[in-house]
Amino acid sequence: MLQTEFQFTLPMGYVDEEGNVHREGMMRLATAIDEIAPMRDPRVRANEAYLTVILLARVITHLGALHQVNTGVIEHLFSADLAYLQDLYRRINSSGSRAVEVVCPECQHRFTWEPEDLGG
Repeated sequence: MLQTEFQFTLPMGYVDEEGNVHREGMMRLATAIDEIAPMRDPRVRANEAYLTVILLARVITHLGALHQVNTGVIEHLFSADLAYLQDLYRRINSSGSRAVEVVCPECQHRFTWEPEDLGG
């Protein structure tokens, strides 16, 4: 079965207006429309770097106790968290999984290994 959602833990966490820290979240695989629709957004046309903000707001299905993850939430993430989410987005959307095939250098046994999140 294809895994379409991936749990994550932010290295630092989003701090909301009340001072609550939100670190645990879920990101889903991106669809074609997730990558196409933001190209029509005037914020992306004015600054291509804003594409990342819109993409992440579309594919993060929840973050901590937040009811909605929108561009405002993504804009206020710490740089380390933004970099972490960009890397996670690239990894899960390039192959659908973070799992990699590895070979034991001693016995040559092949197996699949999924690295742990460094953020949590």
